[in-house]
Amino acid sequence: MGIHERALVRFAGPEDLEWCVVEDGHVTEKIIRNKIVNNEIIVVEIDGQLIGYIRLEFLWSTTPYIGLIFVIDEHRNAGIGRKMIDYLEDHLRAHGHDKLMSSSQANEPEPQAWHRAIGFEECGIISGLNEGGIGEIFFRKTLT
Repeated sequence: MGIHERALVRFAGPEDLEWCVVEDGHVTEKIIRNKIVNNEIIVVEIDGQLIGYIRLEFLWSTTPYIGLIFVIDEHRNAGIGRKMIDYLEDHLRAHGHDKLMSSSQANEPEPQAWHRAIGFEECGIISGLNEGGIGEIFFRKTLT
C-alpha cells in the first residue's frame, strides 16, 4: 500500500495542538486551539505520525479560505495535499458552501501551478500585500 493510501485525513483534535502550533508558526496557540474546537484545522497522518495540515479561515465570516496548507517535505508531491483538499471540499459542500478561496504569493510559481492543477482559478491580486512589496494572487474553486 502506497503513502497516499495509508494517509488518514481528519479534523485535528486537542492531542494535535502542540504539533499544529509548531508547524503553523503564523498564529497563536489560542487561535489554533479555537480552530480545533470549531473543526477549522485538518490534519493528515501516516502510521500515527502527523505529516500535513490545513488551517481554514472564513473571509467576511462566510467564505471559506485556506489560510495555510502544509505537508512535510518528505511527503510532498505524493498527493497528500490533494487528499486534504478533497476532505475539506466534502466537508464544505456538506455545510452548504459552494466555493473555496485560497492564495499564493506572486513570486511563488509552484504553489500557483498546484492551485491550478487541482481546479482553482485565479480571481484577483492584491499588490504589495506581503513583505518586500510582493503581491498575493487569489484563487477560487467552485464546489458545486
